[in-house]
Amino acid sequence: MNDCLFCKIVAKEFPAEIVYETGRTLAFRDIKPQAPTHVLVIPKAHHADAAALAQADDGLADEVLKSAHEVAVIDGVAEEGYRIVFNTGPAAGQTVFHVHAHVLGGRDLTWPPG
Repeated sequence: MNDCLFCKIVAKEFPAEIVYETGRTLAFRDIKPQAPTHVLVIPKAHHADAAALAQADDGLADEVLKSAHEVAVIDGVAEEGYRIVFNTGPAAGQTVFHVHAHVLGGRDLTWPPG
């Protein structure tokens, strides 16, 4: 999608601090972090939200989750604990309509989240 910020990051047309990359996923630091570890994990292919990702094809959602865990390992929060969040739709707080998992960690995360 021509106007999608995350598609531009995948295409290397917009800068981002890349943390981890596979053939089908990309992970980069959030520009407004809410925790010491706050990394966004996206599929390189454009899917609007988590519902679209779930229907995309076999294995892509799994790859996003595996990449999220690898980010937690890289950032040293895997053993202590981390949170993976998908906001789906405007009422849930989704502002960029390219599905992305937030990987949050490095501090105590309260519940409910907000």
